[in-house]
Amino acid sequence: MTKELEHFVTIADLFEYPSQELKRKVNAVQMLLDKEYPEAGSELLLFTEFINTTALEQQQEIYTRTFDVQAITTMDCGYLIFGDDYKRGELLSNLNREHRDAGNELHNQLGDHIPNLLRLLPKLTDEELTEELVSQIIRPALSKILAEFDPERIKSKNKLYKKHHQTLIESSDMYARRYVHALRALYIVLFFHFAIEETILPETSSDFLRSITNEIELEQLK
Repeated sequence: MTKELEHFVTIADLFEYPSQELKRKVNAVQMLLDKEYPEAGSELLLFTEFINTTALEQQQEIYTRTFDVQAITTMDCGYLIFGDDYKRGELLSNLNREHRDAGNELHNQLGDHIPNLLRLLPKLTDEELTEELVSQIIRPALSKILAEFDPERIKSKNKLYKKHHQTLIESSDMYARRYVHALRALYIVLFFHFAIEETILPETSSDFLRSITNEIELEQLK
């Protein structure tokens, strides 16, 4: 399976902070998916078009707003699954060992960062561990992120932020959902290789709103 999973190294480039190299890398991923995973390729098209037609500064702003501003859409899988619980510390410790043993560069990110995990997959020699990493860590975290791109959740999120902050940074549905196509494309490829759940179910709205409220309260304490 290891050789088959090498495609995840290329796909990981979709989720790096935008740089001058991103356009070339995204186009390379598009070509890969069109050839090997046509359904994922079709899903990625809108993201590829966005990268090819959007200035780097705006790409970076959208990336930051999508993944860095709010913890509930972070790409750090352990946080999405365990929060600040000690179990995340155990997960990071174990992952760091696997990254180190595999010679996998972390690129100044934590060991549970999605791009780092994708690049680790083909380097693991234990097939059972690989399956567990996908089914227990990557897939659940990806499902949580995708759930936050639901239009109703975005609407609720913006409404709550506006209530607490009085003003709201301008945010259209298109603006907020740029990365959903890349994330869905990744999910399709994961589903192709691994026996994971096909249906992505969001958390209950009460959990969702509580997460946002907690973020706002923490911000107000700063």
